Amino acid sequence: MRDLRLRALLDTPIAYGERYDDALAASEDTWRGRAARNVLPGNVQVVARLVEGDDAGRWVGSMSAFVSHGLPAYATGGADPDPEAPARANLVGVFVDPEVRGRAAGVADALLDAVVVWARGEQGLDRLYLHVHEENVRAAAYYRRQGFVPTGGSFPAVLHGGAEQEMVLALR
Repeated sequence: MRDLRLRALLDTPIAYGERYDDALAASEDTWRGRAARNVLPGNVQVVARLVEGDDAGRWVGSMSAFVSHGLPAYATGGADPDPEAPARANLVGVFVDPEVRGRAAGVADALLDAVVVWARGEQGLDRLYLHVHEENVRAAAYYRRQGFVPTGGSFPAVLHGGAEQEMVLALR
């Protein structure tokens, strides 16, 4: 998990709410806590890994999602969630290693399909939300191809400047 996150931060720093140097310096306990969070109720992480060759088993892609009530804390400057707000699924931590992008057909699609099944099936939700930095053109184009549409919502991207644009996918 650590290795994949560090590769993601080097590849597309504006896509994540942390800096490479901070992630690199994080303790083993911090990384174990991050991994444990992904299996708590209302959270999920799906990964793609190589199944053949010298690097078999190495993670090459990941997507995570979690349920919040109203906007997630990262979009509100850390404000406490509103327990009365409707539950929503939030897609985060999206990364496919450049080594397999466009070569291993459908890695991103398979990861997204698994998150959609989790959000719709296990969580009973009808929408999947995400936030993408306004300068992350490649990611925004992928999300549009998958059916995500802008909601018009945004918030300042404090770490990288600019804004994070909200998009939503209706789950059928």
